[in-house]
Amino acid sequence: MKRRTLLGLCAGLVACPAITQAQPRFEPTPQDRADMARIAAYLDGLRTMKAHFLQVAPNGAITQGTVWLDRPGRMRFQYDPPSPLLLVAGHGLVVFHDKSLNQTTNIPIGQTPLGILLADHVQLGGDVTVIGMQHQPGQIQLSLIRTASPGDGTLTLIFADNPLTLRQWTVIDAQRQQTTVTLYNVELGGQFDQKLFQFIDPRIFQPGANG
Repeated sequence: MKRRTLLGLCAGLVACPAITQAQPRFEPTPQDRADMARIAAYLDGLRTMKAHFLQVAPNGAITQGTVWLDRPGRMRFQYDPPSPLLLVAGHGLVVFHDKSLNQTTNIPIGQTPLGILLADHVQLGGDVTVIGMQHQPGQIQLSLIRTASPGDGTLTLIFADNPLTLRQWTVIDAQRQQTTVTLYNVELGGQFDQKLFQFIDPRIFQPGANG
């Protein structure tokens, strides 16, 4: 179950068959198109970020920790104890590690919906398809899939508005499992040690080991 929780964060179970379902065609209004342009510009300009997060896993388990984002292609979820989980995205891979099980899983970033957020340039068209958009007072919600592989899952981004700010995302994976991540104490900008986005498998390297 811990492995399912970990994999659910970025959604893209390459070992399991994807579920493809026909999506109703989204017909954006002129206001939708204007807001999509604002969101694309905002995400494209979101290069580095550090924040605390609260995650609700498919089984209802709640964990929290610190997330670092360094686009393109780099992200780290450092879970607070006693959680044994770690997620590191970099070098084209998302690496999941469960310390309690001594288990590591690698998945190509391009096979996860969250990879949409880690792209060098965020575009809401072409390789990405918008399948839904909702407006609530002070909030915009945008749902996305990969155009060529909708079965990889759905990424829903939730923004506070005025000013536009990413506050939450929900991933529904290929097995229809839902994981929600809420951000708070967000710090934009800055430079991070690139070692944050490197994973050294403890099964291969053990500090202090001879040889």
